[in-house]
Amino acid sequence: MRRKIPSTTALISFEAAARHESFTRAAEELSLTQGAICRQIASLEEFLSVELFRRSRRGVKLTEAGLSYSRRVATQLDAVERDTLSVMGQQGTNVIELAVVPTFGTQWLLPRLKDFQHKHPEVTVNLTNRTRPFLFADTEFDAAIYFGDADWSGTESHRLMGENPMPVCSPALLGNKTLLTAAAIAELPLLQQTTRPYAWRQWFNSQHLNIPRDMTGPRYELFSMLAQAAMHDMGIALIPPFLIQRELAEKRLVIANPQALSSIKAYYLMIPERKVESASLKAFRDWLVTQAQSYSLEG
Repeated sequence: MRRKIPSTTALISFEAAARHESFTRAAEELSLTQGAICRQIASLEEFLSVELFRRSRRGVKLTEAGLSYSRRVATQLDAVERDTLSVMGQQGTNVIELAVVPTFGTQWLLPRLKDFQHKHPEVTVNLTNRTRPFLFADTEFDAAIYFGDADWSGTESHRLMGENPMPVCSPALLGNKTLLTAAAIAELPLLQQTTRPYAWRQWFNSQHLNIPRDMTGPRYELFSMLAQAAMHDMGIALIPPFLIQRELAEKRLVIANPQALSSIKAYYLMIPERKVESASLKAFRDWLVTQAQSYSLEG
């Protein structure tokens, strides 16, 4: 069945005319005549059976339908352009589209990725933030790194490392003390992580404490946000030390209590079953697992 889609030329002409609200300026931008722009938009209006512009002696103005349609058309044309440039830039290379939890990707993976590029210059790894599982069939992703229990249907999982967050805060919040007891921590503002809503409760329970306010406090989605809030003396946060190595080394954050929160959950590399035989993904998988093992041994 033939798709109900106007010509690309008509859509490009309409988007330019809508953006400028001028057929003349659209013609100048696209190196066409004003008459050509008029004909393209007239054909589009006929195709849609909708008036997109009101014409007058003073020029043209978008109708309400034209304004709404122009916004959607612009978004779709931008997406087509991005996809086209992406394909053009991938000539002669193997590309891995990797979904990754943000702070892990920024703080742990990216500083090591140069080593993979050096060993496999023929493979390009693109990173996109995703915090929760999704259906691979509905996306362009080839693999994902996420934190969870590896229960992801239709995938092959490879455990990388645990999280083991510890209470951290700014040196100012710690004051002249070297460490804080769990009871002292309970008196401070508790910074909460949106995707780990029970973290503080679990940590206090491991210390045999029942704290009524263990789930109160401002919530932040990313560990990087928690770290920033803690550095600005807004409270104390549970953060995995390997995600804030620089902040700890520079004393912008300090470990307030060395008791880590253990969990059965971990960071995993997830590869859809239909792509497990990909040579590029195999190379990335082997490199990443080796990197994670090396880091765990160092720790």
